[in-house]
Amino acid sequence: MQEQRANTLSDAELLAILVSTGIKRKPAEKIAEKILEKFGSLSQMANQPLEKFLEFKGISDVKIIRIAAAFEIARRLSKEALSDEEEKNG
Repeated sequence: MQEQRANTLSDAELLAILVSTGIKRKPAEKIAEKILEKFGSLSQMANQPLEKFLEFKGISDVKIIRIAAAFEIARRLSKEALSDEEEKNG
């Protein structure tokens, strides 16, 4: 995965990076796939209460916080980009 650029990774692969480590017989990639299967997409996932992530075996509080932080960064970047666009279009 080191040789791949982030923009070429699937949603599951990106989420697996945030999940970081798996559990016995369930690597991070499989956990990420299960999460996306349940919620349907990253945007649907972002709108879930954090407690819902506890349903997944292998997801700890630290991993949930890491995922929540990534979504918050994305929200802030999106908000900033929209604000910049509004300023340009005046």
